[in-house]
This record gives sequence, C-alpha cells and structure tokens, in this order.
Amino acid sequence: MKYVVQVGEERIEVELDGDAARVGTEEARTDLADIEGTPVRLVTIGERTHRVVARRHPERGRYTLWLDGFRYEVEALDERTRAIRDLSAASGAAAGPAPLVAPMPGLVVRVNVQPGDTVRAGQPLVVMEAMKMENELRSPAAGVVRTVTAAPGTAVEKGALLVELE
Repeated sequence: MKYVVQVGEERIEVELDGDAARVGTEEARTDLADIEGTPVRLVTIGERTHRVVARRHPERGRYTLWLDGFRYEVEALDERTRAIRDLSAASGAAAGPAPLVAPMPGLVVRVNVQPGDTVRAGQPLVVMEAMKMENELRSPAAGVVRTVTAAPGTAVEKGALLVELE
C-alpha cells in the first residue's frame, strides 16, 4: 500500500509491504511494538529503534507525533485519498480574505505578524494558551496580513477573529 506523508512542507511517498517499508529507492524492515501500560510505541526501521507517541486528530490522517523527544505535525493518507484531497483543495481555493480564528477559548501568548507582512501557508501566526498548553496557530493560506486583532495577554473566545489575510 502506498501512502503520502506530509511533514511540514515536505511530502514523502512511503510504500508498505508486509514488514518492509520503501521510501524512494531505500527499503528497510519495520516493526511496531507497544510498551504495555504507556502511550509509547517502539518503531524499528532497519537497525534503529525510535520511541513514538502518536495523538490522532479528528481530521482523517492527521497526527501529532512525538518522536525521540521532537514534536511533528503529520498527515498520512493513502495515495488515492491524497489525490482526492489535492483536487478538492485546488477547486475550492479561497477567493477572498482568509481569516485565522481561535479554534478554542484561550489566552493569546504571542503574535508573530503585523499588518503588511507577507506570510506563507502553514506559517505560525499566533500562539494561544488553552488548558495549560501552548497552541501554535498557522496561516490557512499564503497572503499578506490585512489586520491583526489579537494582542498578547488577551483572552479570546472560540471563533474570535485573530488575523485576517488578503
């Protein structure tokens, strides 16, 4: 089975066949084992073993991975689903200003942009604290910052406009 894995801006094609994985021309034996009573899994690729904790998001194929102490936002989809998602994203591109809204109630910790800044899709714009965790909110699209309504130290409700792009 072939998957398209996106880590940040990089897309990687991974082909799984039984206990083997292939990325490009490199192939390695793989194994996945749970550590009983913990959320930690041991992933062995070739001769190397990694500790991984995965948190599944509600959106299909989206995960937050903690791998050997580093955090990664990952999307892993089979190639058919990835192609369908790419086609629907291309046909449903935003025609007007793209707002960044608060996904939950919380406290604005940092604002990384100001009006007039040029941003790329996925660039961190605002950091919010909710339930004692910092959440980095990223740009939904490339563009120029039109307005910034978020200010550090401000409490916001779910759905509040933080940054508007044009």
